[in-house]
Amino acid sequence: MTASSVRPVSEREARQVAEAAREQVWHKPSFAKELFLGRFRLDLIHPHPAPAPDDVRRGEKFLEKLREFCETRVDAARIEREAKIPDETVQGLKELGALGMKIDPKYGGAGLTQVYYNKALALAGSVSPAIGALLSAHQSIGVPQPLKLFGTQEQKDTFLPRCARTDISAFLLTEPDVGSDPARLATTAVPDGDDYILDGVKLWTTNGVVADLLVVMARVPASEGHKGGITAFVVETASEGVTVEHRNAFMGLRGLENGVTRFHRVRVPAANRIGPEGAGLKIALTTLNTGRLSLPAMCAGAGKWCLKIAREWSAAREQWGKPIARHEAVGAKISFIAATTFALEAVIDLASQMADEDRHDIRIEAALAKLYGSEMAWRMADELVQIRGGRGFETAASLAARGERAVPAEQMLRDLRINRIFEGSTEIMHLLIAREAVDAHLSVAGDLIDPDKSLSDKGRAAAKAGGFYARWLPGLVTGPGQLPRAYAEFRPPGHRDLSPHLRYVERSARKLARSTFYAMSRWQGRMETKQGFLGRIVDIGAELFAMSAACVRAEMLRTTGDHGVEAYQLADVFCRQARIRAEELFERLWTNTDDLDRKVVSGVLAGSYTWLEDGVLDPSGDGPWIADATPGPATKENVHRRIRPCV
Repeated sequence: MTASSVRPVSEREARQVAEAAREQVWHKPSFAKELFLGRFRLDLIHPHPAPAPDDVRRGEKFLEKLREFCETRVDAARIEREAKIPDETVQGLKELGALGMKIDPKYGGAGLTQVYYNKALALAGSVSPAIGALLSAHQSIGVPQPLKLFGTQEQKDTFLPRCARTDISAFLLTEPDVGSDPARLATTAVPDGDDYILDGVKLWTTNGVVADLLVVMARVPASEGHKGGITAFVVETASEGVTVEHRNAFMGLRGLENGVTRFHRVRVPAANRIGPEGAGLKIALTTLNTGRLSLPAMCAGAGKWCLKIAREWSAAREQWGKPIARHEAVGAKISFIAATTFALEAVIDLASQMADEDRHDIRIEAALAKLYGSEMAWRMADELVQIRGGRGFETAASLAARGERAVPAEQMLRDLRINRIFEGSTEIMHLLIAREAVDAHLSVAGDLIDPDKSLSDKGRAAAKAGGFYARWLPGLVTGPGQLPRAYAEFRPPGHRDLSPHLRYVERSARKLARSTFYAMSRWQGRMETKQGFLGRIVDIGAELFAMSAACVRAEMLRTTGDHGVEAYQLADVFCRQARIRAEELFERLWTNTDDLDRKVVSGVLAGSYTWLEDGVLDPSGDGPWIADATPGPATKENVHRRIRPCV
């Protein structure tokens, strides 16, 4: 079976597979879900939740050890130069316990909370994003997290001690012709007695080149005694038939051990299956609910580094008689970096603490943090390169060779670019969050727009929807955001007044919900095709969430006496910037070129504009757009490498 002959899947079937993998019920409150419904539940995040003292002590102790290791035993320039994390560095991380940061101490792990795990990733990632990616892929989506949530006690006892100290893990879902559409998954796991026989090819296997253990998603065919469906397995890389055929190279994250892995008649014990057959996608999505928080944590860390370099450079560099920071064009960029860094840290710390407390459903909050963090970190790094000018475009090695400070600004830009694609591209995150945001509407009115439902089903749905909207719509008319004295605790004496921003969030949440309802009424079943509209709805929600988190964090820092005045200043500036972005997005909900864009796309695909491509040459090499992924024995050398103790 070639990549181009993967089983065809209709759009409807693909949606059904994705829908079946969703968590269908909301058992716990969600601040972001309520926000998209027009209800600003500040009480769900304020006062800001705080970690337990024991968690803080344990976390700070580990951070101290990790900081000392990163300062003395990590050569970031070497990792970039050699495009590989040295074995001795990985071995040192193992000895430090960095592979087991989130693993329970009873299995040999450090037992860090989500808050401190994220702080550790931000610290390690600031020295080398490749190290941050290694640790994150291993613990956030690799073997430890799905076993923690869905593994049997026997699986935990067997694999978690290895993951905590010695074994690196990876998560394998993507295939050469399968990205965010898992309905077309081609890798199979055929039952054979007490085992499964695994066949297929996986692409972009982060950590796969050096991993000892893999989480592999494969399709089990339905048969007698087997429900079948996409299923998760723990696979030993040393198993016969596992071949790493290629180590991929990228524009950034050059130390990333990412490759192509082939499975040919690999025998996997049934005891290594995680959860029941057919639960693989649900396990993957649930794992990502908190696993996605690692990426925005490193984005917040990148913002901190960008701010440090921008501050130091723009104070030292003079143009026209004064430091460039004093020129408004540059100063505005510095203000954006500072304010956005504050907001990103507010978002990630709030979402992480909520994950630790487990009192809230944070599936939307985590997704928003990933979406917002990846987009804003890229912008901040781009602005830093602009502030640095030609030096921002020059490599750190070149700068050092001619006697200047080796600032890897261009590397940061390259390394951060993947975050808009990793763990769900920005476009997929828009759709995922939009689906969760309109869940309440689809729960009561979904049958009304489903073409496969009968008239009687539609009648019952109409009655149900009528009751829901009779209660919900009146609440969107007025609220605390229209009261001048609302949220008065956010205007303490001697500080900036943040209460107007929270009133704006409350009003805008209701406006956002009204806009969503109007769009659903207007487009009904075609709503899912309006991806431009849905993306803007989600981006507005992200700005409102970030504003809320920034204000709550500023108030928390004020009450603890930790830079309260400065925190209020940063929150105020961020909210003013975010409001401008949100207002532009509101305007673009209804004033845009979406319809015209679709017509142009049709013309492009039909070849109407090929004349526009005249006058250039294409330097691309030959070869298929998608590599052949036909199952079968490996024909290439196995480039898997084990990280061995240094002697």
